[in-house]
Amino acid sequence: MQKICVIGLGYIGLPTAAIFARAGVSVVGVDVNKQVVERLNKGEIIIEEVGLPEVVKEVVESGKLRASMEPEEADAFIISVPTPIHEDCTANVEYVRSATKAIVPYLKKGNVVIVESTIPPCTMDDVVAPIIEEAGLNPKEDVALAHCPERVLPGRILIELVENTRIVGGLTPEATAKAADVYRQIVTGDVIETEAVTAEMSKLMENTFRDVNIALANELAKISARLGVDAHKVIELANKHPRVNIHQPGPGVGGHCLAVDPYFIVEKAPEEARLIQLSRDINNSMPDFVIEQIIKLTAELKEPKIALFGLTYKGNIDDVRESPAIEIVEKVLANPRYDVRVHDPHVREEQVPFPLLSFEEAVKGANLVVVLADHNEFKAIDQQALLAQMETPVVFDTKNCTSLKQEEGLTVYRIGDVIGLQAIAVKPISS
Repeated sequence: MQKICVIGLGYIGLPTAAIFARAGVSVVGVDVNKQVVERLNKGEIIIEEVGLPEVVKEVVESGKLRASMEPEEADAFIISVPTPIHEDCTANVEYVRSATKAIVPYLKKGNVVIVESTIPPCTMDDVVAPIIEEAGLNPKEDVALAHCPERVLPGRILIELVENTRIVGGLTPEATAKAADVYRQIVTGDVIETEAVTAEMSKLMENTFRDVNIALANELAKISARLGVDAHKVIELANKHPRVNIHQPGPGVGGHCLAVDPYFIVEKAPEEARLIQLSRDINNSMPDFVIEQIIKLTAELKEPKIALFGLTYKGNIDDVRESPAIEIVEKVLANPRYDVRVHDPHVREEQVPFPLLSFEEAVKGANLVVVLADHNEFKAIDQQALLAQMETPVVFDTKNCTSLKQEEGLTVYRIGDVIGLQAIAVKPISS
């Protein structure tokens, strides 16, 4: 493969372009964001991902990767654009549709067209193929049209793009084989060949599996709160069974995968996908559950000072898409009773509609610290700093990630602990 055109230079498209370029392929990356294009052509990026700045700088300087606001002729086209949901939770495939239309003027017979964006079942057949056909090309004969969903973990993207198994599903066996060969240039893991709709469904079920299991843990936390049971002890003991692996409860599910992909299945089969929909409802309810616990903890304080730590949907990244932490922060900010301070060392102020403070500014005089993201910085919070600077040193760790220890003057709660009506007193309380 001599040249690849990657459409979309976000959290998946940019690393994908960089990995192909590092393998010696000539890559042009396309994005509608002028700032992204200009920065990339200088060897710079605006997203946070381990190892990516160094790789991008290397391949841009070598001439293997450059950026443009318009597609170009290439041997293969990889579409990696967002697929958000509408307000009614149906899939918004307009970015995929627009990206496909954008490459049509540059397509030639024999090209490979791969959609990496996560899409509802049958999107390749019902949305992408007709656009190719309308342009005068046979989507089953003139071009190799396939779906290869991304399957990577933020923070490990550069590793997993290479090492993870890839699933490639084409409209025809010939398209599948040609698209699979594109990935075999960079992938050391298995490249499994299947048909398009199976590839679409497999990615959705990977994320749905995790969403359903998280919902089970979150429901356990709610039940435990009602019954006065320590959910974490329950999980610890239940997981001692060799065939049980209950996840940990948390403040909700976020990101552009777990919080979105299950809806793509529900949309196509609403009568059958009842468990999937219920799991989404449970996980979506967790921000309000967190706020209920905050209200309980601060019930005796007239004007509680609350430090909210973390805005991203997972630790050590800067991605706030679909993050339950954002919903929690906005709802706490909307309560005039609270003096709210927000801190996240990985998020830039232009990413959010409220001011961000330093650790010191956030905890000074605070009555309660609420941890909403499992950043390494929060795992290693300085316990003595909290004791010295907080008015009432109480921490509500919704991610169960801190190494803080209960001691005289410091109390630590987690989701699933029995909080009940144990409100923060006017003076510091002990465990």
